[in-house]
Amino acid sequence: MRIDKWLSATNVVKRRTIATDMVKNGVVFVNDIQSKASKNVAVGDRIRIEYLKGAKSYRVLAIPATKSIPKTHKDQYVEELS
Repeated sequence: MRIDKWLSATNVVKRRTIATDMVKNGVVFVNDIQSKASKNVAVGDRIRIEYLKGAKSYRVLAIPATKSIPKTHKDQYVEELS
């Protein structure tokens, strides 16, 4: 699954357009490498987002099969790191 789709499907970012803009602006990193929107994520990848107030890191636990998941199931797909 593409990084922009994964960010929106797992509710890390509210909308896919926001996720795409973040990737285009160079604030999304997959395994410490600046990502492009077409980058595919895999289970175990580390994703870091550089927000203005600091960075947040996530680990991919699973790839959703649907366009979006319920917010209550987010912990099955993503682990927030420090």
